[in-house]
Amino acid sequence: MAVTTKAFPATVGTTKDPGPSKPPNKYRQALPQYAAISPFFILFAVFGAFPVLFSIWISFHSWNGIGAMKWVGLQQYSYLLSDPKFWQSIGNTLIIWVLSTVPMLLLALVIANALHNATRFRSFYRIAYFIPNVTSVVAVTMVFGSIFSNNFGLLNAFLQSIGLTKIEWLTQPWGIKVAIASIVTWRWVGYNAIIFLAGLQAIPGDVYEAAKVDGASSRQTFWRVTVPLLRPVILFTAVTSTIGGLQIFTESQVLVGDTGGPGGSGTTIVSYLYQSAFLNNQFGYGAAIGWALFILIVLFSIINWRLIGGSDERIARRAARRTGREQADAR
Repeated sequence: MAVTTKAFPATVGTTKDPGPSKPPNKYRQALPQYAAISPFFILFAVFGAFPVLFSIWISFHSWNGIGAMKWVGLQQYSYLLSDPKFWQSIGNTLIIWVLSTVPMLLLALVIANALHNATRFRSFYRIAYFIPNVTSVVAVTMVFGSIFSNNFGLLNAFLQSIGLTKIEWLTQPWGIKVAIASIVTWRWVGYNAIIFLAGLQAIPGDVYEAAKVDGASSRQTFWRVTVPLLRPVILFTAVTSTIGGLQIFTESQVLVGDTGGPGGSGTTIVSYLYQSAFLNNQFGYGAAIGWALFILIVLFSIINWRLIGGSDERIARRAARRTGREQADAR
């Protein structure tokens, strides 16, 4: 008996078409890069952005730093405008700023020009002039305090040696301001000289050769060639000196203490902020002083930019108007 087997057709395995592949998630791919730079943004948010925003918030409150905050609105700012101590601190700061910034920038420009023309020991002089900037401010202020001391100061000893009477530097309002301005000048003149030197080295030598061919003297070359070409650098140093000069604190604090000297003649804006917030526990009022200082810095920076940096734009506008009139007359 024959046995027959039924053959089943062979089945061929079929695979589904996966279709177009999904593009990789670009955010997931960039996750390692974001993780690598996240520490900076976290630290900036905690120690930079949050304090700024919080200072705005507490400036509208009365707060002693421990208890509950009390909303006072704009009362802190209205009291600020009528506070005589605040206006005195502004006057002290502006006087110290003028006494330190003007001679500092002029002396730095002269030193930079001398270093630029020096042929020997140029690197040594650069380091020597920059050392005061990296020296401890507290140590420098203590040294200058001994120099300007009323009874045993080196400056009064020199004045008496040449037949002059001694000056009570640290008990007279102007003497305190001169002492603080001297500290600021000594500390920052070398830094600004290095900045000016970098600007001088960027000026092409062909300009000086052309001025020499035209018969210009060294003084004329300095004031009519060097200074105009250094205008962007001068603007930078003026703005940075304004920002730093309006925030003077350590020199005044170490030299005359928390009281600001006789009659508060050495109290700067930041010193008054420190007294209000950390000595009198008026953190809301201290925050208001800080934002008033910010407005002053912005205002004086704009003034510096208009006086120094804006002259190029004025010259260009005048030249354009002159060209337009000449073309109109030609027609």
